[in-house]
Amino acid sequence: MKERGFGLANARIRGIYSTALTKLFLDHGFDIVQPSITTRERFGLKDCDESPDLDVYDRRDRQGVQAFGRAELINTFCSILQSCLDDVIVRRWAVTADGIYKGLIKDVDPTTQSFLVDVGSAVGRIVDEEVLDPELRQIVVQVERRRVGAKEPVLTTKLKIPGRYAILTPERQVKVSLKIRDSKVRSRLLKLGEELIPPDWGVLWRTAAADQSADVLREEITRLTREGRDVRERAESMEAPATLWEGGSHMNVEFPSLSKKKLDEFRRCVTPTMDGHHYYKAFGRRVSSALDMAEKLLEKGCSLKEVEDRFRQTIEAEFPIVGSVIGMEHVKLDGKVFHLGEALVEAFDRNQLSLRLSRVFEREGVYDGLGTPKEPGDRAVTEAKVGDWHFKTQYFSRDGRYKGTYINFNTPIELYPRGIRYVDLEVDVCVWPNGTVRRLDEEKLKNAVGEGLVTEKLVRIAKEKLREVTTTLC
Repeated sequence: MKERGFGLANARIRGIYSTALTKLFLDHGFDIVQPSITTRERFGLKDCDESPDLDVYDRRDRQGVQAFGRAELINTFCSILQSCLDDVIVRRWAVTADGIYKGLIKDVDPTTQSFLVDVGSAVGRIVDEEVLDPELRQIVVQVERRRVGAKEPVLTTKLKIPGRYAILTPERQVKVSLKIRDSKVRSRLLKLGEELIPPDWGVLWRTAAADQSADVLREEITRLTREGRDVRERAESMEAPATLWEGGSHMNVEFPSLSKKKLDEFRRCVTPTMDGHHYYKAFGRRVSSALDMAEKLLEKGCSLKEVEDRFRQTIEAEFPIVGSVIGMEHVKLDGKVFHLGEALVEAFDRNQLSLRLSRVFEREGVYDGLGTPKEPGDRAVTEAKVGDWHFKTQYFSRDGRYKGTYINFNTPIELYPRGIRYVDLEVDVCVWPNGTVRRLDEEKLKNAVGEGLVTEKLVRIAKEKLREVTTTLC
């Protein structure tokens, strides 16, 4: 097993971005643990079963990754990404997974049979059966890893203290990770656990414990027991809301269009990679499989142009056609996703990758920014081009009367089988029927820098795009 360097951090990486991110991590001095077979072969790594300091894995929608680990390593990862990727967006979780807090019971929600608990940086939720005496108002809770990143963390009173090789658990028993299959190793760990089990705690041996000496594991249990005791002492002395024990920090990372293209370049340094690799990987299984086949042909020395032409012919049917109905996925900087309704493809220029989409509204409302009433039967006509930093939507009444134009600024537009996707950069331009032009919400994007969501560079790009558009309108 590879020796762990003094002061070095390690990372485990899984998913469609793993080759590109592994290169980035190695270039910045990280060790890679538990590498996949493919990663081992591509980078010449040795197998290593160490527990990761930083865990990085795909988001469910494949539009980025999630990262979990110590706060300083999350900060390092964030800095690496923001220095390399122009339009990357990072979202930090307000609490820490496995973090232990002394919280204040704020309210009861009878519909979900749960209590809302203020832990300081967020308000979480705990099932009422775990709250033995709500009249006390103060309660010691731990953030569960379920629904990591959610606005309302899931809380529990069943505390555990996780370490590198073991976890102290609330149930007083000794368990061994199911990933340890060697019966002799399991027997040794069970026996050692019975010797070391501390009062009021149980022990769960993690996978990484399999190769460790009894002395190392004994030190781990001693340290975790001390930390558990410290948590209980702080809980007695501190007033809620307060942090009693820091768990693992979590970061949700969005890779818009430019980030995917840059990650393609990193991957290309390691293995044959087609343009748009990570974009096509985000499509899903069918296109992803076709891409794998195409890149295998590149590895065998086939002509790049020939492979690209064959690949595009294979996936052409995945894209929308005139007359089809697609969605508009409007992603906010904080990660909320709004689906702007089904849109009819009225025109699609495959060479220019430009679309004209139309939607008809059924409900009353008000058009954002314009302040103009939205009426049933109104029609919205959107002109969008793949790769552009903005798109334009014009609104018309049922009888064709022009109501105004809304220009949305965003990360470069991507086109998927299900529709167009982008991340809204908050900045907008409105044009009224009388010719008035107004820029909106520029402060919101600036504030996003202070919140750590975006970089100054992304703000500069967006402002330049805004200037270009408004110059043509005025």
